Amino acid sequence: MTYVDTSDISAQMFITVLLFLLIIAPLISLGVLRLFQAKKKSGFILIGSGAAVYVLFQIITSFTQT
Repeated sequence: MTYVDTSDISAQMFITVLLFLLIIAPLISLGVLRLFQAKKKSGFILIGSGAAVYVLFQIITSFTQT
């Protein structure tokens, strides 16, 4: 068994993956679940929320880069 070298991962990439796993992916998956349950309004709201969080994060990171 070998170890994976994670020292080359930047802080921005780590935070992006963390944000994706904790916020964006659950919102989108819950939205898809609601669509299968025939609750279209809440499903599209959840999917839209996940997309909005992603876009907001991209805007914030574009302003904070030096």
